[in-house]
Amino acid sequence: MRITTGKYRNRKLHIPKGIRPTQDKVRKAVFDILGDINGLTFLELFAGSGAVGFEALSRGAAELTLVEFNHDSVLAIKRNIALFQAPACKLYHLEAEKAIKLLSLDKKSFEIIFIDPPYHKDMAKKILQTLEAYDILSPNGLIVVQHSKLEPLPQDSLKFSLIKEAKYGDTWLSIFNHA
Repeated sequence: MRITTGKYRNRKLHIPKGIRPTQDKVRKAVFDILGDINGLTFLELFAGSGAVGFEALSRGAAELTLVEFNHDSVLAIKRNIALFQAPACKLYHLEAEKAIKLLSLDKKSFEIIFIDPPYHKDMAKKILQTLEAYDILSPNGLIVVQHSKLEPLPQDSLKFSLIKEAKYGDTWLSIFNHA
C-alpha cells in the first residue's frame, strides 16, 4: 500500500497482518469529500497502519493523532512514523473509547476525526456515542466514519448530523458535523 497524493506520494507503508486496510479508492474518496485539509488537525481512531492519517499528513494536515490498541498495528505505525519522519504525529496505544476520554481530559479537539472500526461489531455507533459524551470535535469539524453497509448509522443525534453518505461496494462513508 502506498500514499496516493501529496508530499509523501508513492511512499510505501508498513501494513500489519490481519487488518483490513482502507482501499486506495476509498482513501481517495475521503479526501475528495474533505477537500483542502491544509493546516487542520486530524485524528484517526482504529488506525491499523495509519494509512489514512499519513495520507492526511501528506496532504498538509498540521497535526496527526493516531489511536490503535492492537500491538502489531502499533509496531507498524511506529515504523511508519519513523519512515515518514513525522514529528507532528502522536500515537496512543489505547482502546478508542479510552483515548477519546483521555483526549477530552487533555482539552484536545480535532477538525477531522476519521473512524474505521472493525466491521460487524457495531463499534461505529458506540464510538459516535462516546464522541457525543466527550466532544473532541472542533466547532466546524467533521467526523468521517468508514463502516459496513450492513451497519447503518443514525442520521442524527443530539450533537451530530449526517451531512453526506458515499457508498463503495460494501464500504460506506458517513460524514457528520455538529448539529
